[in-house]
Amino acid sequence: MLKATLRSFLAHKGRLLLSALAVILSVAFVAGSLIFSDTVGRTFDRLFASTAADVTVTPKETLDEAIPSGQTLTLPASLADRLAQVAGVAAARAEVDVEGLTVADEDRESVGPTTGAPTIGTAWNPTERSPVELTSGHAPKGDAQVLIDADTADSKDVEIGDRLTVIGQEGSFPVEVVGIVTFTTTNPGAALVFFDTEAAQAKLLGAPEAATSISLDAAEGVSDAELKRRVADALAVDPDSDTVTPNDAYELRTADEQAESDVEQLGGFLDIIKYVMLGFAGIAVLVGVFLIVNTFSMLIAQRTRELGLLRALGADRRQVRRSVLTEALLLGLVGSTLGLAAGIGLAVGLIELMGLMGMNIRAAEMVIGWGTPVTAYVVGLGVTFVAAYLPARRAAGVSPMAALSDAEIADIGRPLRLRAVVGSVVGAAGAAALVGCAVATKTSTAASLLGLGVILTLIATVIAGPLLVRPVIRVLGGAFPALFGSVGRMSQRNALRNPRRTGATAAALMVGLALVGGMSVASASMTKSFDEQIDKTLGADFVVQNSNFVPFPQEITDRIRDTEGVGLVVRSQFTTIAVRLPDGDRVKTTAAAYEPELDEVANITYAQGDSAAALADGRLAMDKDFAEDHGVRLGSTVPVEFQGDRRAELTVGALTDQESADGFGSQGGIFLGLGTLEKYAPGGQDAAVYVNAASGTGADDLRAGLEKTLDPYPQVQVRDIADYKELVHNQIAVLLYLVYALLGLAIIIAVLGVVNTLALSVVERTREIGLLRAIGLARRQLRRMIRLESVVIAVFGAVLGLALGLVWGVCTQQVLALQGMTALAIPWGTIVAVVIGSAVVGVVAALLPALRASRMNVLAAIAHE
Repeated sequence: MLKATLRSFLAHKGRLLLSALAVILSVAFVAGSLIFSDTVGRTFDRLFASTAADVTVTPKETLDEAIPSGQTLTLPASLADRLAQVAGVAAARAEVDVEGLTVADEDRESVGPTTGAPTIGTAWNPTERSPVELTSGHAPKGDAQVLIDADTADSKDVEIGDRLTVIGQEGSFPVEVVGIVTFTTTNPGAALVFFDTEAAQAKLLGAPEAATSISLDAAEGVSDAELKRRVADALAVDPDSDTVTPNDAYELRTADEQAESDVEQLGGFLDIIKYVMLGFAGIAVLVGVFLIVNTFSMLIAQRTRELGLLRALGADRRQVRRSVLTEALLLGLVGSTLGLAAGIGLAVGLIELMGLMGMNIRAAEMVIGWGTPVTAYVVGLGVTFVAAYLPARRAAGVSPMAALSDAEIADIGRPLRLRAVVGSVVGAAGAAALVGCAVATKTSTAASLLGLGVILTLIATVIAGPLLVRPVIRVLGGAFPALFGSVGRMSQRNALRNPRRTGATAAALMVGLALVGGMSVASASMTKSFDEQIDKTLGADFVVQNSNFVPFPQEITDRIRDTEGVGLVVRSQFTTIAVRLPDGDRVKTTAAAYEPELDEVANITYAQGDSAAALADGRLAMDKDFAEDHGVRLGSTVPVEFQGDRRAELTVGALTDQESADGFGSQGGIFLGLGTLEKYAPGGQDAAVYVNAASGTGADDLRAGLEKTLDPYPQVQVRDIADYKELVHNQIAVLLYLVYALLGLAIIIAVLGVVNTLALSVVERTREIGLLRAIGLARRQLRRMIRLESVVIAVFGAVLGLALGLVWGVCTQQVLALQGMTALAIPWGTIVAVVIGSAVVGVVAALLPALRASRMNVLAAIAHE
């Protein structure tokens, strides 16, 4: 049996290769994502561990900022002198590190990264732990000299002697590049600008006596943990405390703890890449299962006589089943091995891509942990084993008498009653979940029901797909006889001949198109909802914002006010707060703050109160639904925590009734007056400035004036309503592009499935094709027949997928409606394009099988058994 299995496997290696490609793709994405994340993680572990001080003292952050306020937490620089006296401290340094800088060249172009990485201003304190070394020029001295990293200098053509403008939270100032530093470790992708320490304190922090952290080196024989304990005693700090008291305003970390914290901050970025790649792997696995099931089902059908002969010679059911599963495991083994190799190549490609984005990771330091190959082989072997199990059971049921009969075509004539019952039950459960999603009033409940409904309806469609083959394909191919005559009629009948096979082949394409259909509806609905919200809410002529939403200094706002033609200017800021609510919940969210003239630049709907009450000193506004959920009423007093452990008791002055609770902040839609924010959280920068034209000034003239004024500040942009909409559209498009990429992968595997099905079908119908050729069917007609069969199968999969995707998309929009995005939009252009694209896919997939069929020798085909 083993010899027979190996011979059978090698005899069909060409056909099995197409199935192996699905395994290779899924394993490659799994292995590549693991290798890439492990390599980047290990690289940054070493970077942060080698550069972190033995103990670092920083101001304790009581709230993590999801949206930057422009505030920089500081501590007294004199603390370094105090801590230098602690026993076990070999050296103490006051550090200055400020993110969110903008550096412009003489052409007023930014010299910072374009990948979203920050530009960091820091004090030049070289030690043996420094990640850079001075390779040309000299150290900076005074307020007007800086060093810049070599990667930024190379990419932006910056040289020693060039004049730059630094725009920080305290305003802009000119500097001269006097030296270039080169990374001795991995460059994380940021742009680094080094200042003299006193200059960094004065220019970046606006406080010569301030620092952002204190770095401590341990004396010989003193461990990091022991030094941390001694420093904690000296500062009267509980090193394990998560709370801040007047005597506990600092956070202490050892080198290991600091490295772990830095890695955690980087982890979100790495997780996005990892999960995206695992999403590709999941799609490849799901679609590959259909392909492998179909391949083995057809191979077994074509080997009915062979399997019957084995049974007649004494092989029992278990041996036959084991033989088929052994073939599947061999397929999985080959696919996993090649997939692992492809995964390594994919990881190298990602590392090179990161290099183009400024994150220089060495491919030579690639990390392949033991878990990666284990996971690769578990995925590859598991997929093929599971996919081949049902065909293997079917093979075990072949009777010894089958050796005496003609080979049958798999599943022809078998009733579909069981599929109808199971598909109906699962489909009804899925439909009930989707209906529950549509009528749910809580986002969490609706989202859970949506996920359950999507899974169940997908399973039901796959199960019941063969039941839909005959009615749908009769409609889709109804015009074939009239357009293509007898060839069209035969192609339609060939697609109808085996509903199970047609359904399984189309299912591979259906999965990808259902995903793209649902996400297209969701994204189109989000876009339309945001457009309506912007039209309804934004009343300003222009909004001035940083291109990546980082706040900008007061200097820019002052320049805007002084621009000719500017009438009203309204500032806004964001800050992270924590609100303790009457029901006992402590909600951490982002609050917005505005100047009193808010009504002149925004249209806000209030359930109770007005803007004057909301923006008054010591008051705030809140979304009415959020307030009802937490027992808050108009006039309620709520404790609010600001960054730096500043606390206040604020009164609810107004309740809003916006369609989106997130319109003026994050969870809860909380906003307050700018005066209140500056009282409890001073030092914030403007996140956006709303501008209205003065009387007699046209919008075009005002825009031209603002753009001229802001020309020295490359980080800010002037946007009107149309620009704002385009910005939102571009952000939503990023998600849509990811979905299209997933669709592309699904289509690639689906094409392999159609090619495989048609190729095996051609072999299966060899005698039939020979007879058709003998009675006068031309080669061109034969190729057309196979192409039409492929097209109708692909379009059938597209119709099922898009129908399912439209239902998913409408239900997803109902979930979004609970967040205020109430508009429903169906992208009919995308749907039509997908259907046409599916027909093209069908034509492409049929090219090789049709060519092979047309080249058959007529007499040999007629004699084929």
